[in-house]
Amino acid sequence: MTKELNTIGVLTSGGDAPGMNACIRSVVRAALSAGKKVKGVRRGYAGLLDEDIIDMDSRNVSDMIQRGGTVLYTARCPEFKESEVQDRAAEICRKHGIDGMVVIGGDGSFQGAGRLAERGINTIALPGTIDNDIACTEYTIGFDTAVNTAMECIDKVRDTSTSHERCNIIEVMGRGAGYIALWCGIANGSEEILTSETYDGKLDAIIGRIKELRSKGKKHYIIINAESVGNSNEMAKLIEMATGMETRATVLGHIQRGGGPTAADRVYASMFGAKAVDLLLEGKTNRVVGMKGGQFVDYDIAEALKMTKTADPWMVELGRRLVR
Repeated sequence: MTKELNTIGVLTSGGDAPGMNACIRSVVRAALSAGKKVKGVRRGYAGLLDEDIIDMDSRNVSDMIQRGGTVLYTARCPEFKESEVQDRAAEICRKHGIDGMVVIGGDGSFQGAGRLAERGINTIALPGTIDNDIACTEYTIGFDTAVNTAMECIDKVRDTSTSHERCNIIEVMGRGAGYIALWCGIANGSEEILTSETYDGKLDAIIGRIKELRSKGKKHYIIINAESVGNSNEMAKLIEMATGMETRATVLGHIQRGGGPTAADRVYASMFGAKAVDLLLEGKTNRVVGMKGGQFVDYDIAEALKMTKTADPWMVELGRRLVR
């Protein structure tokens, strides 16, 4: 017989993402409405090991759905990869009466969730990352807000780029994934989109296009560069030397992680949180929730981690067609 679940824990791990607070709020209120207790674990797995655990009620999560970041804080915890540390974490959960855990984060956070599940803590993982690089889902909490933040910043850079007749290389976040760059490249009407799928590390073709467009009277040039694809500052120097066009690099950085979440991130994050509680109430464990075709689905965590994700080839081609 499945043991009745009485207390649900919730934590955020890895990089923060707009919408995490909406998700926490949903987990807490969905659990309370089912008559369960809720405990918040602050600072992710590191906080779990330090027993930084608080009781949560409706008042804890009021007036927060519109706030960016995570009220539970977050941290990296490399030592959680060690088996003895995972054993201790499971014992801490039991000590505090936590028999179900919701983990909001990325791939590394999912691995930790899987280790807790192996040790008898019913665990559900939710995709929270601005990078949108989790293969089992079409949407990740925070991506929509990050794209809109970057888009607005790029619009502003274009204004000054046009005024000074410059080339601007604007670097957006995403680690090895180019989803923010691809979406912004199309949304901002950039002249180049550099992602792992579109850029081979050679500037000759880009320099040639800049020269061609300048000869036709174009006064400015916007290049969107995905983080980790190319060195924006070095590229700016080389382009300016080769074309004579003043070229600046702008790294948007962590501004993309902050700010109040968009309506999409608030609503979808709330739905993810409620879905996680529903799965725990059904006795499920070792599952990660994703969105496919507008529907919420769940996978075994190990199965989800084996999946791979690349940008839609048609969207990549669209980016090439629209920016030329």
